[in-house]
Amino acid sequence: MGREPGWGAAATGRPAMRSPGRPPVARSEHRRLFWTAIARGAKSTEAGIEAGVSLVVGTRWFRERGGVTPRPIFQADSGRYLSFAEREQIALWRAEKVGVREIARRLGRSASTVSRELRRNASTRGGTLTYQATVAQWHRDRRATRPKTAKLGAYSQV
Repeated sequence: MGREPGWGAAATGRPAMRSPGRPPVARSEHRRLFWTAIARGAKSTEAGIEAGVSLVVGTRWFRERGGVTPRPIFQADSGRYLSFAEREQIALWRAEKVGVREIARRLGRSASTVSRELRRNASTRGGTLTYQATVAQWHRDRRATRPKTAKLGAYSQV
């Protein structure tokens, strides 16, 4: 039972990928809302509910950071990269069979940006390529994390 060996490469045109693991509980938008509420003076449980996560998750986030707001949470998006809202729009228009160039026109982005996004973050579901905004955003967040400290950061002088 199951699929014959090599079905993925034949359907997608690329080799099989290893699993990057379990997706996180919430996206960076949720964490940003959580830490904004904490900065306003809300309790961790209240901030968790306000951010759209459970009481337990809010308490865990607060405990993991020792109550200290992480620095990169408050960096504003520059507009250079696709936002989660844009990824959701791409997924909706793709489901409606809208072309890549038309999606790019509607977003005000280059067609190559949209094409690259669809190619990079397409997932195989039942042998067909589909685009899901949540999965694409998760992959983007995973790729954005630096696996080690930067050399300049490691040798900073006081």
